[in-house]
Amino acid sequence: MRTLRGSLLLVLALAPFLVAAIPYHLLAAPGGLIEVLGRDGSTLDRITDGDTVSLRVSLPEKASQALPIELVLEDAAQPTAACTIPSGGTVCTTDPFAALGWYWRSGGVASPERVIRALASGGTRPVAQASIPIAPRPVVMVHGFSSSFEAWVNYLGPTGYLAQAGLSGYAVGDGQVPGTMNTGNLAEPTQRTNTIAENAAILGEYIARVKQATGAQTVDLIAHSMGGLIARAYIDRVMATRDVAQLIMLGSPMAGTDCADLPASLGLYLPATLELRPSYVRQIFNPQVSHRHGVAFHALAGVPILEGFKSPCTDVPTDLAVSLASVTAIPVQARQMPVLHMNLNLSQLVFDEFVKPLLQTPAGGLADEPDALAQAQPSEKLQFSRLFTGHVDAGAGAEMTIPIDPGITLASFALYDTTRSLQVNVTGASGKTIELSAAKNGLVVVQDPQALLYLGYGFQDPKPGAWRVSLQASAATPAQGADFALTARFVGGAQLRTSLSTLLPRVGDEVSLTASVRLGNEDLSVREAEASIRRPDGTTEHVSLAVNGLQAQVTLRPTLAGLYGMDLTATGVAADGTPIERSAFLAFEAQPEAARTPSAAIWIGAVGGVILLAALAVIVIRRGRKTVR
Repeated sequence: MRTLRGSLLLVLALAPFLVAAIPYHLLAAPGGLIEVLGRDGSTLDRITDGDTVSLRVSLPEKASQALPIELVLEDAAQPTAACTIPSGGTVCTTDPFAALGWYWRSGGVASPERVIRALASGGTRPVAQASIPIAPRPVVMVHGFSSSFEAWVNYLGPTGYLAQAGLSGYAVGDGQVPGTMNTGNLAEPTQRTNTIAENAAILGEYIARVKQATGAQTVDLIAHSMGGLIARAYIDRVMATRDVAQLIMLGSPMAGTDCADLPASLGLYLPATLELRPSYVRQIFNPQVSHRHGVAFHALAGVPILEGFKSPCTDVPTDLAVSLASVTAIPVQARQMPVLHMNLNLSQLVFDEFVKPLLQTPAGGLADEPDALAQAQPSEKLQFSRLFTGHVDAGAGAEMTIPIDPGITLASFALYDTTRSLQVNVTGASGKTIELSAAKNGLVVVQDPQALLYLGYGFQDPKPGAWRVSLQASAATPAQGADFALTARFVGGAQLRTSLSTLLPRVGDEVSLTASVRLGNEDLSVREAEASIRRPDGTTEHVSLAVNGLQAQVTLRPTLAGLYGMDLTATGVAADGTPIERSAFLAFEAQPEAARTPSAAIWIGAVGGVILLAALAVIVIRRGRKTVR
């Protein structure tokens, strides 16, 4: 008896190991067999989460009548797939489906093997089961503006966030597989960047190589800032067959960011800074990149800044560079956390509470999303003062006068300084110098060279009149001096209204630009208006608009295909003679000239010529025959 009891205990102890040693396709309930098939119909020994598979169920005896089969993944609330064994048959195969979330149980528990059961009789009678080895999906990370793979330093490596969660991570440009995007080089700010479309193509090549290296068919994408626009362009325009399970975006500007106006005005990091402007993202990018092909989009908005005077170049709530309204400008599953923009891709809190739970979504949690991305209604366009640009020599300074008209309830100033070394002094309309502070004026200094601004501050209910901003070189200013861009964002007061006749003209087509200044319900007389136009080749053209009373207008004719960015400033005159300046930042994208088709007259002439030649040939042949006779 003791020997028998000991043998039973030994068998029970070894049972898990014996079962694990049995190939999964032989581990079956009463006589049945489940096999996993790949896209080509071959039998698979293991899969990666997200792979497209079919399940084949075989029974040892013929079915006496059509027998519906449900395939149920353990712990899943709903059947995973289904098929029907025909009457007199023994086999059925499910339609192909994506095994998304199979690696994860609820609560983020990893499952390197999952059991799937075949049930008959309305899901009550088990006929087969199999244990399937599964690997997790790889994660591909997409950096943002003026950045590199190093933006994901906290996610990568054996001690990174992903490895701690049992996941493999790949950041575009990290060298694990070939592929490097160009969203701006800090060492050469005047060097051309790639377009969003060009970076999307590189992202596509990188994903393909990750899939090749890992054997996975599907990846998760995590994108920071501008990387979200690049990822969207990949999904809409480059992805041939769905290979993205979900897109997780951290502070991505789905309606652009007005902070990009500052470096763009200096001709830096083009065309990336132009493509980050709201005018481009809202009016050109979003209408064209409008599909997600079933991919779920998740977005995080960092909203630690809630007071307008603390936000230099965006509306609030904001993460300093990208507002909540911009993050949610397309239909997206969004959350908010009080984290600044430059920390969203580094924060342990963001990973633990937002990113990781999404990466660990179990089966059934990644349903296909509606394809079309209807745009949310745009918020009221922010109003800006004249955009000042210039250069401060070492040991010197510069001063700008910014008129603030009555009715303005908020004025927020933003400075971009290529060296991050200039000192700022502000004199209010009263003539008094204002000592800036974080508490009173929301003073913020951003030393991160990848940021779209260097310094910001603001004033609630500023006194109308002429405000002066002085910039002074410091001991840290290099010998070659510093370039700068400065503007003020206004809430209230006059509104600059602009219109472009077309946003997607052909090369050579006319583009009409009109502008007017309105205060309340009244259009003001326009004193002058001018525009600085940045062409696709990087050159700049300055044009003056023709003023006709209440409106200013100019007609442009693009000669190159590509993106044109415009900095427009108009000066209106209030009833009391006070000049009111406002700036707007616009864009249009010239399409390649259409291939010219022959005119109808040319076609008619060509056809007539062919007919004439044919008639002459007939005459010659007939005369030849008569001669022979």
